[in-house]
Amino acid sequence: MAISIDDIKKLRAMTGAGLADVKKALTEAEGDFDKAKELLRERGLAIAAKRSDRETSNGCVLVKAVDGFAAMIALKCETDFVANGADFIALTQSILDAAIAAKAQDIEAVKALDINGQTAQEAVTQRSGITGEKMELDGYLTLEGENIEVYDHMGKHTLCTMVQTNKPASEAGHKLAMQVAAMKPVALDAQSVDQKILDEEYKTAVEKTKLEQVEKFVEMKVKKAGINPNLVDSEDHIESNMAKGWLTKEQADEARKIIAEAKVEGEAQLKMPMIENIAKGRVQKFLKESCLVDQEFQFGDGDKATVSQWLAQQDKELKIVAFKRFTLVAE
Repeated sequence: MAISIDDIKKLRAMTGAGLADVKKALTEAEGDFDKAKELLRERGLAIAAKRSDRETSNGCVLVKAVDGFAAMIALKCETDFVANGADFIALTQSILDAAIAAKAQDIEAVKALDINGQTAQEAVTQRSGITGEKMELDGYLTLEGENIEVYDHMGKHTLCTMVQTNKPASEAGHKLAMQVAAMKPVALDAQSVDQKILDEEYKTAVEKTKLEQVEKFVEMKVKKAGINPNLVDSEDHIESNMAKGWLTKEQADEARKIIAEAKVEGEAQLKMPMIENIAKGRVQKFLKESCLVDQEFQFGDGDKATVSQWLAQQDKELKIVAFKRFTLVAE
């Protein structure tokens, strides 16, 4: 049967599918709108299943705050070509709008929201069928209460933040949201850092300090033997410098022997109290760099100050209540 352009436009408006896909579905369904919608849905499911193992490293992140409820969400896809498409961004916005209106508390609640007569998850699956790319909803974060500022970094829809303060402070809140975007804090303050993160940082700091102490000991032994440590700091360098004539085979063999023996001796001489003290200092440095209130504020008037010091300069009573951050960019 002949499919009218009006029918094609109607189904396209209902589903957001491309003209060719809509026409094909209507033709196969012999003009039955419900059957055509089901065909489009099944195509999306087939695409999603086929590409389930693909990586969704691109996408669109949006953030919004309305009447004491703020949320951000990411709709992820495979390529930046799809991510930058107007229809893809519009779908992300419609899902975020529905989440804000419903004050959805988690990603599962978002997936079940109604988007033009279908669930948000069904809408995403259908869009996947249209583009031929795997898509998934992710990164749903919320804040509730007054005085929330939101920020979409450079308007690129790849990194968004939310910051809540204890009192109205729109300009300061905006700058704080920019700070969160730029400096990627892991917690508000030292007391808020997850113990698992602290334990992992301390463990890493201990191992790094041990390695550095042994390397210093090895370097000292190599120097005492009259060999330039920079020429023998890796097996690749040793081979390369021999080929260039900067090391003889005898020197290379001697360096290898010294390095092997010095590593064993250096590890045996490690002083754990000293190692632990250095590691604790490194953890403190991590906290200063990673806790929002202790970070150096990046958007002041040139004076070096921590975020907490800058806040006090604006208003002695002004405090940060909470913040959230989500990005699709590898950091």
